[in-house]
Amino acid sequence: MKSYDAKDIRNVLLVGHGGAGKTSLLEAMLFTAGAITRMGTIEDGNTVSDHDPDEQRKGISVSLSMAPVEWNGVKINVLDAPGYADFIGDLRSAVRAVDAVILVVSAVDGVEVQTEAAWELAVEHSLPRAIFVNKMDRERANWDQTLAQLVSAFGNQIAPLELPIGREHDFIGVADLLSEKAFRYSGSPAGEAGEWDEQIHAVADSSREKLIEAVAESDDSLIEKYLEEGSLSEQEIVHGVKAGFAQARIAPVIAGAATKPIGVDRLLTFIADEFPSPIDEGPVEVTAKDGSTKERASDPAGPTTAFVFKTVSDPFVGHITMFRVFSGKIRPDSSVYNATQGTEERIGQLFSLRGKDHDSVSEVAAGDIGAVAKLAHTHTGDTFSTKDDPVQLPPIELPEPLLAYAIAPKTKGDEDKLSTGLARLREEDPTLRVSRSDETHETVMYGMGEAHLEVQIERLKRKFGVEVQTKPAKIAYRETIRGKAKALGRHVKQTGGHGQYAICNIEIEPLPRGEGFVYEDKIFGGAIPQQFIPSIEKGIVRTMSEGVISGNPMVDVKVTLVDGKFHPVDSSDMAFQIAGSLALKEAVEQAGVVILEPVVELDVLVPDAFTGDVMGDMNAKRGKIQGMEQIGGGKQRVRALVPQAEVARYVIDLRSMTGGRGAFSMRFSHYDEMPQHLAQKVIDEYQKAREEAQKK
Repeated sequence: MKSYDAKDIRNVLLVGHGGAGKTSLLEAMLFTAGAITRMGTIEDGNTVSDHDPDEQRKGISVSLSMAPVEWNGVKINVLDAPGYADFIGDLRSAVRAVDAVILVVSAVDGVEVQTEAAWELAVEHSLPRAIFVNKMDRERANWDQTLAQLVSAFGNQIAPLELPIGREHDFIGVADLLSEKAFRYSGSPAGEAGEWDEQIHAVADSSREKLIEAVAESDDSLIEKYLEEGSLSEQEIVHGVKAGFAQARIAPVIAGAATKPIGVDRLLTFIADEFPSPIDEGPVEVTAKDGSTKERASDPAGPTTAFVFKTVSDPFVGHITMFRVFSGKIRPDSSVYNATQGTEERIGQLFSLRGKDHDSVSEVAAGDIGAVAKLAHTHTGDTFSTKDDPVQLPPIELPEPLLAYAIAPKTKGDEDKLSTGLARLREEDPTLRVSRSDETHETVMYGMGEAHLEVQIERLKRKFGVEVQTKPAKIAYRETIRGKAKALGRHVKQTGGHGQYAICNIEIEPLPRGEGFVYEDKIFGGAIPQQFIPSIEKGIVRTMSEGVISGNPMVDVKVTLVDGKFHPVDSSDMAFQIAGSLALKEAVEQAGVVILEPVVELDVLVPDAFTGDVMGDMNAKRGKIQGMEQIGGGKQRVRALVPQAEVARYVIDLRSMTGGRGAFSMRFSHYDEMPQHLAQKVIDEYQKAREEAQKK
């Protein structure tokens, strides 16, 4: 593939709900442009972008992929993002590498949750957005209904540029509202242009008038002319659409059927003619080492500035790093400075990715997207820069992973392989989090949902040869006390020779939630020498960290040391640690133990029709509704405080209740007292596990 100037490059991201047809659309774009000779299908598992074995097995996209398409002298770098919420990390990374997005919407299913999530993300990043209404050839495809849903969800900036000709299985082409031409398809990806007939005029004239009104309203000078003359010329309409689209004031809508393919050539032409180039998008803002900000223009002669938006880990090749160059150029056998990690990287062979295929390139210049293998210290979100003037682009804002699995290798001795594999997966997917819990003694893998974790576990086996056992991660409960108490800790032993002697009197009382631990020394008169006061605290803290009745750490307790005794020969640091531990256990038994459970703040986005079901489910999960908010587009946001134990698998429950149309996020809020009957279960399980461990 030849090199292109930035003015002839379009960086585009396909987004939308899972199953809308993004992968099929990219396949159709490649076929229409002549890059491939035969279209693959999702069912056969032979599409260009869904090349990962996990994608072929599941029949869905689980990882970001890309392919360049050459059309009318323009290079279109097309990124295909997964449409399922579990893989939103790739979507958030990809929006940083493009200049515009195409929302792919199914004419059968209409606007869905991830359609709205992708739109909001594009708005957040001020990216122009066009809409491709796909599957117009399918049974139950409904253009008018889909258009109405788009307007309801996204407002009057929705501007259809085409109308479908025919419907469902009789869908044969599109009527262009700008040129007043009809494009019909008869087995070829290239549409045959013709004039509108009377039947099309009867339907399309009013739609064209609405388009002119929408274009006029997006520009002050055009609205004046439209009000004066009552119409606009075709050139003015085209100019208005391009300007309104570039400024994200108009969202053009195009109709088609990717699997035919019908309308795909029209989409490619629209991208080449109307989508902004990297130069049109203007300079990017970067942060210098001293914290000041500056701008970097899309200039191949400028200083190097590139952003890593995806890394793929391979056990044989190493990393494959995908990056967008915003300024300067990157060449093979050169060095770049990773300003994020503070390391230098040696660039080897550069290539352009087309799915899993690599096409070597001589350079990747400003405005373009490329890839390189075997960079040792580079991760998703890093910035390449120059060492003498290091700058960074803003980091990727990623959601917190929600679902936790405890994992362990099936085969003893695979701990090192597991650790290596998890580290490599974590480098590849920043939304995956792995930690070792000192409280539950488990290795815990946190993911965005069940499908996300299933894919990562399968990759551990396929890429790194490690099979793991999984189970829901234990909840990290806490213990505290119910009331005040006094106790004596006595550790006195005389076995001949040097003995052990330590006595301490303590008082305990509960503290407000979140206060932690307070230790106060009220010893007077030298009842216990000063060097042993910290020893008592050390024994108390160790016992609190292990828990008294449930194996969970004890919190929010004040301990006051009020008296004690010592022996000038037999007293020691260890003796007073033991005495402190015994005193605490006795005092806690008198004060009464309370089990605290973590409570999360749940933020649920749900269609109006399912609000009652979701709220009922929250109540059944011991949740407390904090508020509701109408957010438009037939959706409501419900906020609630719910015990973490009840929402550990809520991502699965919510999708089941809403048919995949619900979305939620959660964050830790506080610890609260657990109901007595549930607390007793926690205590009983711990005691049983301890008895079994002692038998072994």
